[in-house]
Amino acid sequence: MDADANRSLIVTALARIPGGDRAALQTVYRLTSAKLFGVALRILGERSEAEDVLQEVYVTVWRKAADFDASRASPMTWLIAIARNRAIDRLRATRASRHMEPIDAAAEVADSGPIADSALELTQDHVRLHGCLDGLAAHERAALRGAFFDGNTYDDLAARMSVPLGTMKSWIRRAMIKLKSCLEQ
Repeated sequence: MDADANRSLIVTALARIPGGDRAALQTVYRLTSAKLFGVALRILGERSEAEDVLQEVYVTVWRKAADFDASRASPMTWLIAIARNRAIDRLRATRASRHMEPIDAAAEVADSGPIADSALELTQDHVRLHGCLDGLAAHERAALRGAFFDGNTYDDLAARMSVPLGTMKSWIRRAMIKLKSCLEQ
């Protein structure tokens, strides 16, 4: 199944969830859980924590599916934002009691997802995303990666990069706008 067909299925299912359609939630879960689990695992670094966050994500989707607006964001962008925010919330709540390893030490996530042609499409999307990321200024790229891939807060990034908080927020916002423009071409 191609990416546009998947996107369409997810959008349709999200629209049915506010009416209490459990099958629609199952469809969203089936099509997105591997990716969202990977996001949570990458941020948290612990499988059990990522599993708990994934459950919280779908509870949130069940409650807030009516808030999704396909004209403002793709369904995966919306879902990944929920997963990322839940994982960061969990990370902040447990940070004081945990010893943090660098994200590079995280184990590879086994992918039970699609193979062959779907993997090729994902590879092409990956190459396109990294091409767009490489087109950003080094400081913007570092800020985006720190915020969205490593789970750092704006405050943490501003301190690490020795810039004011407002500057960090501006860098990330401008980088997101440039990235969106590049990906839409």
